[in-house]
Amino acid sequence: MSLRLYDTGTRSVRTFEPLEEGRVGMYVCGATPQAAPHIGHLRSGVIYDVVVRWLRASGYEVTFARNVTDVDDKIIAVSAERGVPWFAVAEGNQRTFTQGYDLLGCLPPTIEPRATGHVPEMIILMRRLIEKGHAYAADGDVYFDVKSWADEYGALSNQRLENMRSAGDTPNEDLKRDPRDFALWKGAKPGEPSWETPWGDGRPGWHLECSAMATRYLGPTFDIHGGGVDLIFPHHENEIAQSRAAGDGFARYWLHNGLLTVDGEKMSKSVGNVVLLPDLLGKARPVEVRYYLASAHYRSLMDFTDAALAEAVSAYQRIEGFVTRASELVGAGALSSVPSAFASAMDDDLGVPQALAVLHETVREGNSALASGDSAAVKVHMTAVRAMADVLGIDPLAPQWQSSGEDDLHPVVDALVKVALEQRQAARARKDYAAADAIRDSLSAAGIVVEDTPQGPRWELKRG
Repeated sequence: MSLRLYDTGTRSVRTFEPLEEGRVGMYVCGATPQAAPHIGHLRSGVIYDVVVRWLRASGYEVTFARNVTDVDDKIIAVSAERGVPWFAVAEGNQRTFTQGYDLLGCLPPTIEPRATGHVPEMIILMRRLIEKGHAYAADGDVYFDVKSWADEYGALSNQRLENMRSAGDTPNEDLKRDPRDFALWKGAKPGEPSWETPWGDGRPGWHLECSAMATRYLGPTFDIHGGGVDLIFPHHENEIAQSRAAGDGFARYWLHNGLLTVDGEKMSKSVGNVVLLPDLLGKARPVEVRYYLASAHYRSLMDFTDAALAEAVSAYQRIEGFVTRASELVGAGALSSVPSAFASAMDDDLGVPQALAVLHETVREGNSALASGDSAAVKVHMTAVRAMADVLGIDPLAPQWQSSGEDDLHPVVDALVKVALEQRQAARARKDYAAADAIRDSLSAAGIVVEDTPQGPRWELKRG
């Protein structure tokens, strides 16, 4: 069976046929690093890593681009609140994103472009849109004219233009021809970063950057565009509008992963239920966290609970236990091809839950072979288990999972905890002691003990 994917654009499962035989271009919306990554960001990272791994295992050469929105309203707001440069906010948090992805075994993207490095491409795209009558400049801002694209605008999100509200993306609503028009470029404001353009100094709107960068690295038409379901509207809808109005074919398949809640509630700073990576490291090893985040179907809503994480830990350890015992008996060996039932599950819209069922059944059969002393059967089952686990990035014998003790985790934990402590210090500076205490309690629950000293806060990691 060939690979089939659920395409949000057509709201149907479609057979995947790449633009160029044997090659796949995939773009995924990455982070806006105004804060450290939470578990929802990490789930997205793991999901698209599994997509890339399965495409490569299926014989495709994959060019994977994942952007970084390193200038944005939220980053500028955090910069003002903390009194640090906007670029320091973006860079510091982006490093923790990268460390988090690395810690969970995510392969690096082929290219990870940043918005601030692609202003020339954005200027070219805006010029094309203005010349075609789909965009207009207004007192330093540049807006996309949604009425000029009315017949197609809303197709991805299944909405009609007349039912849409104001874009609400700028305080300069009076400059727009229509309140639903969205900002491609925002005119410079005092104290904010800006770049020179023919229409005035300013900075990118949120949507423009992705169209410019996706086509820069993958071409005017490419295979797959991914991201969370929360990006369907307005972000991805606006990407399609500005790209196709300019004359580009843009993405041919749209993949959207489900969101993640915590104990049935949406993550929110005000609620105090944002789960960061340090919160998990006292409860599970990185490979076990990865298993948990990969285990649900990518399009499903996932609800994080400690019980669900503990169940995933036990499930992974059953795989690990078999592979460890088997390798002691017959050696590590080479990876075999994956069983046909596993391949069929993955080809059916990346059915990881069904694929894991095949993997665990093979583990059970392998344990039976171990019990009976059938070394030949043990080897067959072990190489199959490892091949399946490799596709999911959880092979117990993979080098990245062979050195995951506390000493190896410390640099990553240190970077992540540093961000949390900076947020705590900022809260204390503005006398928001409830928020500061909540951050400290969250770290404590993750096994991280914070001590305030005259030289500043220090921490240590305690397990057990």
